[in-house]
Amino acid sequence: MLFAESFAAAGAPASDRLVLPYDARRKSRQRVMLASGEELGYVFPAGTVLRHGDRLLTGSGRVVAVEAAPEELLEVRAVDSLQLTRAAYHLGNRHVPVQLAEGCLRFQPDHVLAEMLIGLGCLVEAVQAAFDPEGGAYGSHAHAAGGGHAYRPSREATAASPRAAHDPGHGAHRSPAKIHEFK
Repeated sequence: MLFAESFAAAGAPASDRLVLPYDARRKSRQRVMLASGEELGYVFPAGTVLRHGDRLLTGSGRVVAVEAAPEELLEVRAVDSLQLTRAAYHLGNRHVPVQLAEGCLRFQPDHVLAEMLIGLGCLVEAVQAAFDPEGGAYGSHAHAAGGGHAYRPSREATAASPRAAHDPGHGAHRSPAKIHEFK
């Protein structure tokens, strides 16, 4: 079994892929199956979230690319940017993990939140997409090569990096059943 406890450089060529939904990527230590069928164990400091585009470095020097798996989500759209900003505020006020995408917000299914957003006049529909929500303004800590700790800046702090610019939610597949239309 492969084992990882550090991150490789962003964009390092990978020999395998680890495809997991968001809830699994939030676990800081677990045993998982790579796309190749090989088993991988990893241990990171509590609170570490694997992000789409991260690269894990195994003890044998192999690099594994982390990918956000498609999952059931709710997508919020609005008639204008003020309405979408209001929706983002209300979701953030409830500490809901939210993915920001061009012209929309995505979050894990919650009928109470969907009804709240519908009440604000937003369109809410079910989609199948990769979920990689915002990581927060302060980033996270992770093990650095050699066993030390390194600060991993948030995507907001590294907006110029190719990893930060990649939208893992592109190509989302919309469900034909809409929850609500604009009023």
